[in-house]
Amino acid sequence: MGANPANAADGDHATATPPSSSFDYLQYGVAFAAETVASAGNICPEGAVAPCIFGSGGGLGVRVGYRARGSWYVGGAYEASRHESSNLLRLAILQQLRAESRYYLDQGSRVTPYGAFAVGAALYGSEWGADSGGMTAALGAGLELQLSRTAVVGVAAGYRPFFFRGWTDSAGQRRADGYLGFGMAHGAFLELILEVRDPLPRW
Repeated sequence: MGANPANAADGDHATATPPSSSFDYLQYGVAFAAETVASAGNICPEGAVAPCIFGSGGGLGVRVGYRARGSWYVGGAYEASRHESSNLLRLAILQQLRAESRYYLDQGSRVTPYGAFAVGAALYGSEWGADSGGMTAALGAGLELQLSRTAVVGVAAGYRPFFFRGWTDSAGQRRADGYLGFGMAHGAFLELILEVRDPLPRW
């Protein structure tokens, strides 16, 4: 006997993978990050005797967050990156702890664009120490490709400012000695992202 077209359609519907917007998710993963310092500002003041202590670098980040059924993702991230310091620091490490948010623009395809915003704290020093600390933020955009129901890869890029508290380095050079004792640097970031989604139970 021939298959009932209605039953076949029901079977196809039953085995179809629900779209990502059908569930709430715990979404977590890692990112390979490149941090480019476009302008070090008064962290490396003009006319300084010592060379610039805060240059570009790269590192690794980890993040975890909540992906809603709608368009929003909210979460946190920790990133550690090694930077060029003109040999003024033995091992220059920038650490960032950020609260992050994404807004996904399209839920209907495997490739989803999004806008992103972040704010958090930053520490900079030698060998995981903290010569200075302050605030950071980010404004960017990305693309996310859904490999399977539980795995996604993506790329994100954007602008990131840093606000460091003033300090004097080992060469005796005063750094970030600007408004209210803070100095600002301007940077850009590029991330290659791998994340996993775990569906959360519905209420």
